[in-house]
Amino acid sequence: MTRGGLVAFLRKHKLCVETSVHAGGGPQAAVVGYACTDELELVFDTVTTSRKYRNLKADPRCAIVVWDEAVTVQLEGVADEPTGEELERLRACYFVAYPDGRDRLRDWADLTYLRVRPQWARYSDFATGAITEVALS
Repeated sequence: MTRGGLVAFLRKHKLCVETSVHAGGGPQAAVVGYACTDELELVFDTVTTSRKYRNLKADPRCAIVVWDEAVTVQLEGVADEPTGEELERLRACYFVAYPDGRDRLRDWADLTYLRVRPQWARYSDFATGAITEVALS
């Protein structure tokens, strides 16, 4: 799968499973709504009081899994909390996918946005049985 094909696949979907490690060392998973930029950055919102946010701040390594009836894509990367112009650029992308995100931003004082820049991808095609692994960074 090409980088452009991966972006196109990710944009067809709005939900993913985000997995990270909690402070005790065990796994934690959450279903999150996300948006994908042209640069293959995944952005999602979360509240700063959530366990997910605290875990990603303590250990920003995470995996994102997106699938449909034919394909599964697993991405691994590092989450960060953008600021300034980067934050505004990512919010704009997120608001295209989730127009109600503007309302959540207005109504929730502790809402923030996290970005994951995938460093690695694993693409599985159920129809052919093909599995492709690609380094992205």
